Amino acid sequence: MKINKIISLIIAFVSLSVCAQDGPFMRKKKEQIKALKVAFITNELELTSEESAKFWPLYNAYEDKQQEIKKQKLKGYLNRMDDDSFDKLSDKEATVMLAQMESSEDELFQAKKKFVASLKGVISPLKILKLKRSEENFNRKLLQQYRDKKLGK
Repeated sequence: MKINKIISLIIAFVSLSVCAQDGPFMRKKKEQIKALKVAFITNELELTSEESAKFWPLYNAYEDKQQEIKKQKLKGYLNRMDDDSFDKLSDKEATVMLAQMESSEDELFQAKKKFVASLKGVISPLKILKLKRSEENFNRKLLQQYRDKKLGK
């Protein structure tokens, strides 16, 4: 469970840094990654055209909501953590910051619960579970490709 949170935070950091550098090159890369993700998930879930027509609008709305929460709320905390004054936070300021972070994480969790509930009428429970696995596999492969590229493999 802890590793999933760490991976989620890493993905959030990468997503936020990608959003911050949103030039034409980065937008094109994000679109390419999105297209690869759509193809990967569609294939992994073996979505029919009918399921796909209902699934993707829900999935895209959920991802947009996630990005909105991460961008608006978590970005402020991350910027503050990079700030030189971070080590000088008082216990009271740190407690407030923790509460805000917990609130953002809870908002992400509630969005996920709502998304899963909306999927129950669109795809089978097994495919909902496969979606989670597919997202993790896609992120793992993406991260591995990034590492390979960085290491020059």
